[in-house]
Amino acid sequence: MDKLTELSYALDTFYFLMSGALVMWMAAGFAMLEAGLVRSKNTTEILTKNVALFAIACIMYMLCGYNIMYPGEAVNSVWPGIGFLLGDDHTAEAVLKSNGETYYSALADFFFQVVFVATAMSIVSGAVAERMKLWSFLVFCVVMTGFIYPLQGYWKWGGGFLDGLGFLDFAGSGVVHMCGASAALVGVLLLGPRKGKYGPNGEIHPIPGCNMPLATLGTFILWMGWFGFNGGSELKISDIGEANAVAMVFVNTNTAAAGGAIAALFAAHILFGKADLSMLLNGALAGLVAITAEPLTPSPLLATVIGMVGGCIVVFSIIGMDKLKIDDPVGALSVHGVVGMWGLIAVCFSNPDAKFTSQLIGIVTIFGFVFVSSLIAWYVIKLIMGIRVSEEDEYNGVDFSECGMEAYPEFTGSSK
Repeated sequence: MDKLTELSYALDTFYFLMSGALVMWMAAGFAMLEAGLVRSKNTTEILTKNVALFAIACIMYMLCGYNIMYPGEAVNSVWPGIGFLLGDDHTAEAVLKSNGETYYSALADFFFQVVFVATAMSIVSGAVAERMKLWSFLVFCVVMTGFIYPLQGYWKWGGGFLDGLGFLDFAGSGVVHMCGASAALVGVLLLGPRKGKYGPNGEIHPIPGCNMPLATLGTFILWMGWFGFNGGSELKISDIGEANAVAMVFVNTNTAAAGGAIAALFAAHILFGKADLSMLLNGALAGLVAITAEPLTPSPLLATVIGMVGGCIVVFSIIGMDKLKIDDPVGALSVHGVVGMWGLIAVCFSNPDAKFTSQLIGIVTIFGFVFVSSLIAWYVIKLIMGIRVSEEDEYNGVDFSECGMEAYPEFTGSSK
């Protein structure tokens, strides 16, 4: 019997770690997607941010973020308290005495959770691309990944007051995606649009991405990584019921993405009179975000419909953002923010435990807290060190103007 318990523990831990590795691979997807959707003069800059933010997220979540989000003993349902560093892993004796309640490694849980916080921060990097200072962005990354994200995450996944109210968010349409988009919105509003994006009379001047094959590759990487994102959130696979649940999550995740892609393709064709690759890519991602709040309880057909609605929403949202002169180079605010809200509402269509009022409270709470806390953080950073690059750097490209490498073009590929 002990050997069976040990085998189940090892299997669930291995599944958790491999799911985390898939989610980590999404960092490559975000990097490729964003690099493809910005202008070529800014590709090195956006890649630098994506690698740096992932490293910062891993360190900050280890130092304090994980203990804020999952405290051993919280102060109350709103404030978890502050803790530092990681504790010891489970001993064999403790696992065997738990009667199956401890079924994966504590450090595997940390690894799975830390790649989620990096995902939330990656959303910010795309929205503020092409005009934000590197070091200002990285300072905000410290605040976001170490404090803002973990605190709102505690309210749901750490057993805080949103969880007590019955707010449901299976894998993070709100906790991860809407959180990242809310922080990004503040940065976009404080930065303002890119030079030349909007004319004096309200006209919109499209700024196409430099490498659509790269953006397409990034989307497929994200699509694949999402199986770990949603599938790993089931947390267990070592019995028949859980194995079947993981299979359902995989199928629904895939069909929602497919539905979002097709819906966005048709919506763009109707609106523009032709297919639009960038809308197609964002439609697939919108379907993934929409199903993330509840990928287990819908049927595959309903999951497809949820994804299709997300794909339609993202097209109209991107157009609406442009009309409001909110400049988002990669469509992150629409994909992760607006569609994230839709995903949280869509939970009510398949999960009998979901309540519309609880879902609405969760949406308002996460958006409100992250927006206000990010506004304070961004504004302080703006006062101290500024957040927007100079006009010269914006015109020439910000590849390495702030990285101290412009004197060594042979190492950076920079023409400056």
